[in-house]
Amino acid sequence: MNRAPYTPGAARGARVRKDGEKWTLILARELRHSPEKVWQALTDPAHLREWAPFVVDGNLGTLGATVNLTWVGRPTPIETKVTRAEEPRLLEYGDIRWELEPFGAGTRLTLWHSIARRFVSWGAAGWHISLDVLDHLLNGTPIGRIAGEDAMKFAGWQRLRTEYAKLFGVEEAG
Repeated sequence: MNRAPYTPGAARGARVRKDGEKWTLILARELRHSPEKVWQALTDPAHLREWAPFVVDGNLGTLGATVNLTWVGRPTPIETKVTRAEEPRLLEYGDIRWELEPFGAGTRLTLWHSIARRFVSWGAAGWHISLDVLDHLLNGTPIGRIAGEDAMKFAGWQRLRTEYAKLFGVEEAG
């Protein structure tokens, strides 16, 4: 897949909720697709493999389901239970929560992800790129997953990480 035309835009649509060293990244994105279509991309393992920074061995759309979730670049899967699945508006598993709201003809997608304070700007930059990849996938112009070390080597990631660090008022982890 050709990634040449893709350049991530400026840091946007993000905030943090602070609780000691564990912070929650809240990142919102408006997509031009129905909540049902976005839900499928958030829950189906084949779709997740195309854009998310992890893979799962089962569907995330069923309340109580337990799947093995493996982050890109990490060899060990994490047994993860789906704790909320209210199709097509709310999905929660592990330390991740997705909210989907109808917005015009599309969906406002909001991610809530608990991340250690010192890595919150890294997480924001990574999710920013992953959500861009999701948008391309849903638009029928897939550019391939950009996650883990690939994301950190990608043009624009360092800039995003710095922009989010400034936005959140944090020093960057080394």
